[in-house]
Amino acid sequence: MSEVVEQSNKGASGIGRFIVLVYGVIGYFLGVVGLVAIVALASGLLPIGYLAMPSLGSPILDNVVLVVLWGLVHSVMARDSFKSVLTRFIPEPAERPTYVLIAGVTSLLMVGLWQQVPGIIWSAQAPGLVTFLWIMFGFGWLYTLASTFAINHFDLFGLRQVYLHFQKQPRAPLNFVKRGMYKFSRHPIQTGVLIGVWFIPTMTATHLILSIGFTVYIFIGLWFEEKDLVKDIGEPYEQYRREAGMFLPKFFK
Repeated sequence: MSEVVEQSNKGASGIGRFIVLVYGVIGYFLGVVGLVAIVALASGLLPIGYLAMPSLGSPILDNVVLVVLWGLVHSVMARDSFKSVLTRFIPEPAERPTYVLIAGVTSLLMVGLWQQVPGIIWSAQAPGLVTFLWIMFGFGWLYTLASTFAINHFDLFGLRQVYLHFQKQPRAPLNFVKRGMYKFSRHPIQTGVLIGVWFIPTMTATHLILSIGFTVYIFIGLWFEEKDLVKDIGEPYEQYRREAGMFLPKFFK
């Protein structure tokens, strides 16, 4: 991969590299805004359905379709086969920013089109319990953010790729590392998301669809991701699977 990037850098003009850099920054911004919108929807701080959409007959069906489409876009774009096709049409350093940009846009659309569903599944009343659930909610999303920095936040969101491309520097592949929370669990980003969507003082039917949808997406997505990691890394990742928990930390090996 680093040889491909070096050749791409040599053949790219200064204005071309600058455009890719700006594109990456825009993608990063939209990706972050999309994530913030999801957190705001999960917390109940964002109005429901502020974008109009033709209904499929029921708000439950509307929301299920939205989260399924959101999950399909994210899953398909994460596959190597899709990336190889995409990079035939765009510079390789712009591949990850494109994923982040589309992830942000689709997140904003999903949140904006989300529909209100009547009903409350549970509602905590005890002040101590409410406080605990809000603390866990905040912890989950902060844990997700912290987990991105435990690996390489800027590579994950595409900024490292476009910056090195702009600087005409080769981009060496990142090494497989186990630092921070990754020493004990393999997918702390997804762990934080699961905490963030389930630990909520008032679980409405509207929120429940989001929680179930994200949970199903995470389990299906990680099944494919782990297959890819085993194929790409081999025995070191198999050993890692034995040493670290999937979601919950494994402190004793």
